[in-house]
Amino acid sequence: MITKPVNQKAWFLILPVLVCVAFSAILPLMTVVNYSVQDIISPERRVFVGTEWFASVMRDSDLHAALWRQLIYSSSVLVIEIPLGIALALSMPASGWKSSAVLVVVALSLLIPWNVVGTIWQIFGRADIGLLGATLQAMGFDYSYTGNATHAWLTVLAMDVWHWTPLVALLGFAGLRSIPDAYYQAARIDGASKFAVFRYVQLPKMRGVLMIAVLLRFMDSFMIYTEPFVLTGGGPGNATTFLSQYLTQKAVGQFDLGPAAAFSLIYFLIILLLCFILYNWMQRVGTASLEGTPP
Repeated sequence: MITKPVNQKAWFLILPVLVCVAFSAILPLMTVVNYSVQDIISPERRVFVGTEWFASVMRDSDLHAALWRQLIYSSSVLVIEIPLGIALALSMPASGWKSSAVLVVVALSLLIPWNVVGTIWQIFGRADIGLLGATLQAMGFDYSYTGNATHAWLTVLAMDVWHWTPLVALLGFAGLRSIPDAYYQAARIDGASKFAVFRYVQLPKMRGVLMIAVLLRFMDSFMIYTEPFVLTGGGPGNATTFLSQYLTQKAVGQFDLGPAAAFSLIYFLIILLLCFILYNWMQRVGTASLEGTPP
């Protein structure tokens, strides 16, 4: 039996992608790995230190505090934005010019650059000229996102909810529009309530897009930097200093390239591990809900 030779030239089509990935991801990553095991005394002098920087970073109490703040913040983002985005998607018109108009309005906040979002909320929260700050002051609240740690935390959280909930809503809206009308017709024939339609038709069919929304929002919130940096600068104190700002302080503020490189690798592994755990948990919960068994 004669075997026809296989043409391997198609692999050349992905060569540009491999080159781009190598320059944008692999080579920088290897550089960071190189820095993480060396003490860079000067551009000409480097001393190999092995895992010393990793051990030093893991013992840093500031890192532990920043990680704890980051976990609470990312969890709060998911708890607020996912249900709010689903509710917004359910309330949006399904078709017609109203649907197009609402989609444009909802997506407006996503078009604003991150540093501009921080500046907007910086002005918005000021007690002298900002609508939010002046209103709260007039109502008797001693609001100050620059002087009160709780106020700063809540302001950063509200800013993120305002900025990124529309992304969840748009993904949820796309998931709702992909559901065939036959499911709704069967639900009407069975006399299902609105909650029953949501529980047994809409929510299961939205599971794929909601999984994407959860992962995107978790990863993005876990890497947040620009908005809180512009709004509060990480303060007051370290109240809004998250992991990305901690890394920047190490690399740029203190110019500790070795510890900063070691922490960036730890940071990457933390995000990778948490996303893996979250993805598998959502898969198990989704499968269990479809089968009617406990997750």
